[in-house]
Amino acid sequence: MLERRLILAPLLLIGQFALAHWAVGGERVPVPPDLSGFPAEFGEWQQFREDPIAADIAAELGPDRVLSRTYVHRQAGLLGSLLVFWYQSQREGHKQPHSPKMCLPGTGWMPEVTGEVTLDTPDGAITVNRYLVTKGRERAVVLFWYQRPRRVVAGEWAAKLWQVADAIRDGRTDTSLVRVILWETSGDDHAATLAATNLARSFYSVLRERLPR
Repeated sequence: MLERRLILAPLLLIGQFALAHWAVGGERVPVPPDLSGFPAEFGEWQQFREDPIAADIAAELGPDRVLSRTYVHRQAGLLGSLLVFWYQSQREGHKQPHSPKMCLPGTGWMPEVTGEVTLDTPDGAITVNRYLVTKGRERAVVLFWYQRPRRVVAGEWAAKLWQVADAIRDGRTDTSLVRVILWETSGDDHAATLAATNLARSFYSVLRERLPR
């Protein structure tokens, strides 16, 4: 991992230098998406409640659009949380997604298992992060990824590098952080992961269509 960072760090610095030069010429900023109209039902999942983000937290994290809801799979008796933070521009560098790798421990959720999982969706396969986290006696499966207009990226380093490449190509730096949490109630990590991936797979195509492309 250290060797990988040593290789990626100079590449990222070069990319940010190129991005700074590109930014002088202006940015093609997309129209913000209307996430408030996101479907209340898809597949076997139905909206259970809205989960508003506190004003101080929203101000600190800085997203331009937020989708925060809990969905329920009534047949299986499962609750799943969906969070989308959409950022219109990252050109100035101060409005960027905060990685759940940092935010989860900050709220008391400690990672027990980390890795990646590939989801087969109607729009093609995507690879996302998969964390098994614990907080006291509570357990949950967390999936998260960075969604850009052209691609889904799991890793932070890769997301930053693709940001530079896509900005030079498309004149845009908008991106989204997408996170799914499935609370584990059966003690079966595999079943919880399957449920979390089912939820993510169910809404992915809808979300992809609603975000600027």
